[in-house]
Amino acid sequence: MSIGGSTAEAELASLAAIDRSGQRPPAIQPAEHAARIEKAHRLMEEMGAGTLLISAGASLRYFTGVPWGATERLVALLLRRGRRPAMICPAFELGSLKEVMAIDADILLWEEDECPAELLVSAVAGYETLALDPAAPFLLFSRLRAISPALKVVDATPVVDGCRTRKSATELALLSYAKGLTLDIHRRAAAILRAGIRASAVKRFIDQAHRAVGADNGSTFCAVQFGVASSFPHGIPGDQELAEGDIVLIDTGCQIDGYHSDITRTYVFGEPTAEQRRIWAIEHEAQAAAFAAARPGQTCESVDNAARAVLERYGLGPDYKLPGLPHRTGHGIGLQIHEGPYLVRGDKTILAPGMCFSNEPMIVMPGAFGIRLEDHMYITEDGAAWFTEPSPSIERPFG
Repeated sequence: MSIGGSTAEAELASLAAIDRSGQRPPAIQPAEHAARIEKAHRLMEEMGAGTLLISAGASLRYFTGVPWGATERLVALLLRRGRRPAMICPAFELGSLKEVMAIDADILLWEEDECPAELLVSAVAGYETLALDPAAPFLLFSRLRAISPALKVVDATPVVDGCRTRKSATELALLSYAKGLTLDIHRRAAAILRAGIRASAVKRFIDQAHRAVGADNGSTFCAVQFGVASSFPHGIPGDQELAEGDIVLIDTGCQIDGYHSDITRTYVFGEPTAEQRRIWAIEHEAQAAAFAAARPGQTCESVDNAARAVLERYGLGPDYKLPGLPHRTGHGIGLQIHEGPYLVRGDKTILAPGMCFSNEPMIVMPGAFGIRLEDHMYITEDGAAWFTEPSPSIERPFG
């Protein structure tokens, strides 16, 4: 598919005509949620915690299937060794909770004029230690400390990361499907480009396209940057208008049953200059070096080091200096678009099969343009594997 030459209407009609029945992977099933909770119990025992609280957000969805966003009202999963799982919920939300529950659990309710921390303290009576979700609000921690000073509250990160970091085959399939959809939409977004098109029109098309292919709620996010705006990693305010010779940087993604895609493509609308070609080629080489370095048994930071070594050979950087790479090489991805561990200096997490990462060692040329090629990879027993194939060249960004 080429850059330009089509319309949003034609591409959306083409997407609507595709039969995707039977292609979408199955959602996470109750048996997998139960296995996750069982693993959490084992990790709790290893760290000496009798109880564990997982608050609303991505981790609650991971363990229970409940897609409940965090608010000031406590909705949480409570695990207690030797007992059934329990869900803590405002009483008036019980009906909504039951509609999305994917596990068998007791229900602990609190009314609007009650303090849920008091309910939690009562529920963990007889246990010495509570492992608290690192994403839980500090207000909950402070109230627990005030109500029950004797209760030892510890960081539940070893349990949460111990479960969520390495993805199952079902999770990998959902991630792969989401990324495949987004890459196809990238191709189609390139096809609708024309001189004078606004970034907002491209964003609108990308959201409509994600909805057309069955993503959870359209685009999870979308950044469309033309020309100098591409030299700002997350863009600048305003609605740029595309001109001949502009760098085009589009970063977008969606969710399938909560699992994220997040792909960036960078190319030129028109004929690339020699400098644009040169920097694009360095970026491509740095991305390949990071992929080659992502092997089980190596550290996360070693992948970041491999990408930066390529840039430094061409006189870019060093470290985070510009022109060069101003941010980490990659982030973990799953039920959160950015989750640990991270491909960055200082993260000494050992890579292991099932871990998933973005690979995006962006090059920023201040005042001129930026090049970011972002694909995602997962660690296997033998090395890394791509979810989506990288761009082959600046002239043929989609092969």
